[in-house]
Amino acid sequence: MPRLLTEFALKTLDWIAARTGAEEDVPESHRTGHRGEEAAYFYLRRLGYTMVARNFRSPRRRGEIDLIGWEGDTLCFIEVKSRTSRDVKPAEAAVDREKQKDLASVAREYLNRLPGDPAWRFDVISVYFDNPSGNPQMVLFRNAFGVA
Repeated sequence: MPRLLTEFALKTLDWIAARTGAEEDVPESHRTGHRGEEAAYFYLRRLGYTMVARNFRSPRRRGEIDLIGWEGDTLCFIEVKSRTSRDVKPAEAAVDREKQKDLASVAREYLNRLPGDPAWRFDVISVYFDNPSGNPQMVLFRNAFGVA
């Protein structure tokens, strides 16, 4: 029940922000990305991930990690790719070598803050908003790539 209440509250706040002009100056692609990250966050929680960080950045590295969470004893650095269409190429294809390098350097910064040496991996989740029902479709790639 608390999960549903939290999800409802966040969706309501997003709805209010959209109608009050708070996102008026934000490009559509950024709004799609934000919606995708929200959907992925709750989807991963339903799968049993324990989420510990969102939009993690390091002042010394380029890029950010969208979501960080534990699946069991494994720390997962999760890149979310959102699309309104599947016409061009799969969303996960946007996580190219350069993006992988950026993610790996930011992940190292995060790992340096943790005690011990936990098992970790990179996951990628593709979120598609092209479903007529309005519900996003998600494809999760566990252990999507090694350290680039």
